[in-house]
Amino acid sequence: MNNVVLKIAVIIIAPLLVAFSQPKVKTGIDVLRDRGFDVLRGKKIGLITNQTGVANNLQATIDVLYQAPGVQLVALFGPEHGARGDADAGKWVENYTDGRTGLRVYSLYGATRKPTNSMLRGLDALVYDIQDIGVRSYTYISTMGYAMEAAAENGVEFIVLDRPNPLTGTRVEGPMMEPVYKSFVGLYPIPYVYGMTAGELARMINDEGWLAGGVRCKLTVVPMDGWNRSMWWDDTGLQWIPTSPNIPRSATPMFYLMTGLLGELGTVNQGIGYSLPFELVGAPWVDSQQLAEYLGAKKLSGVHFTPIFYRVFNDNGTRYQGVQIHVTERDSINLTSVQLHILSALYTLFPERNIYARARKEKIESFDKIFGSSDIRRELVTYTRVEDMLARINQKNADYMARREKYLIYR
Repeated sequence: MNNVVLKIAVIIIAPLLVAFSQPKVKTGIDVLRDRGFDVLRGKKIGLITNQTGVANNLQATIDVLYQAPGVQLVALFGPEHGARGDADAGKWVENYTDGRTGLRVYSLYGATRKPTNSMLRGLDALVYDIQDIGVRSYTYISTMGYAMEAAAENGVEFIVLDRPNPLTGTRVEGPMMEPVYKSFVGLYPIPYVYGMTAGELARMINDEGWLAGGVRCKLTVVPMDGWNRSMWWDDTGLQWIPTSPNIPRSATPMFYLMTGLLGELGTVNQGIGYSLPFELVGAPWVDSQQLAEYLGAKKLSGVHFTPIFYRVFNDNGTRYQGVQIHVTERDSINLTSVQLHILSALYTLFPERNIYARARKEKIESFDKIFGSSDIRRELVTYTRVEDMLARINQKNADYMARREKYLIYR
């Protein structure tokens, strides 16, 4: 009798366990596979991807498409960090041969950042499958835009296999990029946090005429299944693959938005070289208790600050002190507000260690370029209220918010 009960329990529970183990969301590559690779069949394709381009079973998109029936994967294209994620941040990458497939890998972070005519010769379509973090300065969306441009110029179809925005699809924050700061870390007139998936952004880039010369590519977006705009990454059930070495967890993009600009100045550490990248703010000269109390008194929604003392790898044992950032309610937090309050606090509390005056000229230029505006820095050093800065930012973002609506795929 006990054996019978056990067998019945297994029959009932086993399918439930399988169901619970399956992600709630199917990304573009899994949807495409379910559809029998319909938009790729019979075509010679090039794939722009890196280590984050994986199916739900964690098989690399490179290998999925290389083995797919009726699909001719003939070339790979690698962004910053390389096609399989084995290159360091900011490091020049040469063309090479993929050891697993024998395919040629063309670097888009080396001699060129835009596919050349010769790279695209003989291709029918370019496929893009890279996980992004929803921030304008992250270079993958610039790689996508340049590739779209090259595809349009060469009569090659461009196909985006869509993926979630880990900051949700509702969060739009930070300053618009001013044209004077257009660069590879800010190629399009969008806010610092743009609130779209890669597929949605590709539609906007294409139809707003942002590609050079106003060209438009033949664009296809393979949408996700099961994703909605309110989802954070851990709501999707998907595994997180580090998008770059200092974005190890799905929550790290939040912290990147709260401390990332400090790294551009180079005068304060934000946890890089320690086990909590972007989750700390510290320096040998910071008074941790004073900084924690000052920021705590601001009563910023959804976040808490505690004093911390730490040492970073390969820094001769230097002892840092500062604060650790704890997110207590992620839906209510304004990440840009936290970053601006931290910058303001460091400048106000420790004027003798002026975080801007001590930065090298090229670091100040990088700070402005990353944020897409010099207004922020100028206002911070004149003690402008953060609330006033945010109000002006939101006012300038209003037109973008209205234009963005028609490109949204997910509701």
